[in-house]
Amino acid sequence: MSGDADVARAAGLMAEPARAKVLMALADGRALPASLLASEAGVSPQTVSGHLRKLLDGGLVAVERSGRHRYYKLSGPEVAAAVEALARIAKPQPIKSLRQSTRAAALREARTCYDHLAGRLGVALLDGLVRREALTRTDGGVGADRRTDDPLAAQLPDGPYALGPHAVELFGGLGVDLDHQPSRRQLLRFCVDWSEQRHHLSGQLGASVVDSLLNNNWLRRRPNQRAVDLTTTGHKSLAGLLEG
Repeated sequence: MSGDADVARAAGLMAEPARAKVLMALADGRALPASLLASEAGVSPQTVSGHLRKLLDGGLVAVERSGRHRYYKLSGPEVAAAVEALARIAKPQPIKSLRQSTRAAALREARTCYDHLAGRLGVALLDGLVRREALTRTDGGVGADRRTDDPLAAQLPDGPYALGPHAVELFGGLGVDLDHQPSRRQLLRFCVDWSEQRHHLSGQLGASVVDSLLNNNWLRRRPNQRAVDLTTTGHKSLAGLLEG
């Protein structure tokens, strides 16, 4: 028999500043080496190794081996959702440099949340998909607006959306074939975006959209960051969805 979830232990693992930075660095779903995570966390390689051992023991991260190298990643999307939830309710850290300010602004503009698109761009994309009837609101709501009873920061497995009459056409224009989506995950899921306080698309469909945007060079990752940039080609290609 199992007792209640050990929330205190998981919260304690996230509460240490360096470990929190490691989890934030991994929240885009990539697997990164310890050396890069040490740089992200601002600690020595020896120190980050100790933190990674604790995160592994606590089940928050997993490790992949490639030859002699080890790469760390979040153990699953539920960990990314927890990190995003904390980011949503946490007070922002004081900006002490132009580099910090630029990076914070980039994260608010567009970032990956595990494997889907978040920030202003993610919310604007969902708005456009609803406006163009690739998705429809099932509750009478408007665009990507958050419902009053939605949790302040959480994934929404019961999000108020369904595929709309133009879903095949518009998602096909994004390079996503709705008829050939993996069945291991729920197709439609949604999150309350922590920086925008509105919905963005997640789930299998959200992941497929990001994969296609990256493969088409409509979206470009920033080196060693969660922030992503919409390319000139991407801006032109998505103009019909992003511009009301």
